[in-house]
Amino acid sequence: MIRRPPSAPRTSSRTGTTLRTASRTASRTAPVVLAAVLVLAGCTGPGVQGTPGGAGLRDPYFPDLGNGGYDVEHYALALDYDPDTRRLDGEAVITARATQDLSAFNLDLRGLQVASVTVEGRAARFNRQRSELTVRPRDDLREGETFRAVVRYSGVPRTVTDADGAKEGWLPTPEGAVALGQPVGSMAWFPGNHHPSDKAAYDIEITVPKGLQAYSNGELTQTRGHGGVTTFGWHSGEPMASYLATVAIGDYESGTSLVKGASRKGGLPVRTAAVPAEAEESADALRRIPEVVEWAERRFGPYPFSSVGAIIEGDGAAGYALETQTKPVFPGTPGTQLLVHELAHQWFGNSVTPKTWQDMWLNEGFATYAEWLWSEEHGGRTAQQTFDQVYAGKGAYVTNAVGGPAEVEALWSTPPARPGGADTISSGSVYYRGAMAVHKIRQAVGDDRFFALVRGWTEDRRHGNADTRDFTAYVEQRSGKDLDALWDAWLYGEGKPPKP
Repeated sequence: MIRRPPSAPRTSSRTGTTLRTASRTASRTAPVVLAAVLVLAGCTGPGVQGTPGGAGLRDPYFPDLGNGGYDVEHYALALDYDPDTRRLDGEAVITARATQDLSAFNLDLRGLQVASVTVEGRAARFNRQRSELTVRPRDDLREGETFRAVVRYSGVPRTVTDADGAKEGWLPTPEGAVALGQPVGSMAWFPGNHHPSDKAAYDIEITVPKGLQAYSNGELTQTRGHGGVTTFGWHSGEPMASYLATVAIGDYESGTSLVKGASRKGGLPVRTAAVPAEAEESADALRRIPEVVEWAERRFGPYPFSSVGAIIEGDGAAGYALETQTKPVFPGTPGTQLLVHELAHQWFGNSVTPKTWQDMWLNEGFATYAEWLWSEEHGGRTAQQTFDQVYAGKGAYVTNAVGGPAEVEALWSTPPARPGGADTISSGSVYYRGAMAVHKIRQAVGDDRFFALVRGWTEDRRHGNADTRDFTAYVEQRSGKDLDALWDAWLYGEGKPPKP
């Protein structure tokens, strides 16, 4: 992702707790003595053995985000959106595996009204409090059991304002809407386990008025017109964190091509979409996607997904670019450096996803360093020259990149591996000091070993999660070097390290 603050462009209800039920569970008036007999006989009934799953995963910066007790394997979302009323009707079919005995579990959902919940085909009781949807199945779920929960919901989805002032969630546009989820916005349009540590496959169907298109992650599986509307189906078979899921609804000009050099039989399909106002200007940039992917594969290893592409929105949609999986979303025509940045995220952030939001630098530091490498290998500044300019805090590159003197100063007061809080996970330190740490690793181990390390990291953690400790341990193990001083200075230290 690259945020763009208003001051400087960058290339970079409580709803109550009333318990609802569609049908009552078995009577609770059975004699206590009967329950005691059953326990003694080892025949405990439903609702006796399990415990509720946790409401939150204690993320360092978003402690209420995500939920414990289960792991989602697949989301099947059916969405019907009317741009005139901005009403969204949805059904989420969530297939998950219980990681403990469960008497109840939580889903994250902000706003929207829930009509019903079923678990394994049986009506379940549920209640709402803030962004927590607590579900109590008719029968306990056993550890290791795979179960299916179906949530039907509707309403006008919200636009969320982040701690740093950026907008996310469901963002209305002149023709439709675009959904962006980093870090917490996805819960504004579908219920789920909205923490980056729980990745899943997705099938998303979007029904919109005839004449509009709907794009999402992955590959197009169907386009079906019926009764004045059109349904578009999209499939993402590789694991995806919910913050990387997107929906884009509107009037677009589409394009398709192929990455012929991709490391897969038959090449890699490319699908793009651009709003008409940006279609002509963005054409050249979109044609460069195969070139950038082929270059990135040489540097970072095989492309980790089964398709690639981009969505070009108007500048008023969000004001920043986001690395939504397989199809990054851009606020207007991207320059080459920005295109490189968001496509590099397909390896760093999307395939290798942080365990917590404190590890954001693993996404942004590497994607920023990818920009430096591209420049170095395409006739621009070397990575060392860029490093020196950022360190000096001067030059047009630094001013445009990190937003001016205030943010340049913040590079040294905020360590990238401990960015401080929800309002600073997208700070300049996470991007640029993170990239500087990557460059210092390159200097410490040499080019050949460095690029072997990078390719090994993306292969070893492909479609998984990792944190800073995982990464530093990996680098030291593979390089055979003790790099504690590097980590202390460039990842964890406060203040500007001594001049290199």
